[in-house]
Amino acid sequence: MSKPCFIAAIGSPLDNDELLDKRGLLSHLEDQWTGEMDGVLVAGTMGMMQLLRDETYRDLVKHSSELVTGKGELFVGVGDASFARTRDRLRFVNQFPIDVTVVLAPYFMKFSQELLIEYYLALADESRSPMYLYDLPQSTGTSLSFETVETLSKHRNIRGIKCSGDVAQVRALTDALGGPNFRVIVAQPLIVDVLMHHGMRQHLDGVFAMFPSWVKKMKRAVLAEDWNLAAGLSQAMARVMPRLHHYGVLSAMTDIMNTRGIGGNYAPRPYPRLTAAQREQLLQEPAVVALAP
Repeated sequence: MSKPCFIAAIGSPLDNDELLDKRGLLSHLEDQWTGEMDGVLVAGTMGMMQLLRDETYRDLVKHSSELVTGKGELFVGVGDASFARTRDRLRFVNQFPIDVTVVLAPYFMKFSQELLIEYYLALADESRSPMYLYDLPQSTGTSLSFETVETLSKHRNIRGIKCSGDVAQVRALTDALGGPNFRVIVAQPLIVDVLMHHGMRQHLDGVFAMFPSWVKKMKRAVLAEDWNLAAGLSQAMARVMPRLHHYGVLSAMTDIMNTRGIGGNYAPRPYPRLTAAQREQLLQEPAVVALAP
């Protein structure tokens, strides 16, 4: 069996003016390597690219490219609301040594599958690095169909997909397209053990960035084929997720990171900061304590 691969969609540490907190970024990345992460996605959904100032986004890409080199794979999100805006981001990112550009389907306005194919093919021609599709229908309101992904996979520079939608489609894509020329990466942190056991070894999610010690334990459980331990770890993740949503994932992330000495605010406005009482309650939650390093 192939080795497990975990990629963390990291947050974007911000200062009070919502510019990049560079020290926070360094600490956040070092935390991922301590957890034996195989790579990071910068400016993805957890990184709130669409809410960042343009200056912040540029600094985030630039400094991440400097800090990640030699440590793991660097994925960078470029998907915006239109072709022109996404292409502008892509052209900026092309200046830096990154491993993968990740392109979310356009949001706000809805486009047909035929237009999405045209959209992705044109962007793939522009990207200097391999381009991955990003299927996130719960946020974009648009799902990439199996047929669309199959068509796009034939482009020489479209080399993978990150799937956050239907698990059945993930399995179908893995069976039909997965291999050395097209990578299928799944975002289903609550059932990692089941998916790993059945051969789906590529995983990417934002919650991994909060709990890299969980990733280290899961990797070791999978390599040892200790599926009881792996199931217990997945159950621990299933217990923590509702608590994070209760407080607000990004607001909770800020205090979880800050408590561990990783600076920055990960919840750009209008997301709120937790009150002192909420922060104390969050950090005492048994599910949160169980996943702490």
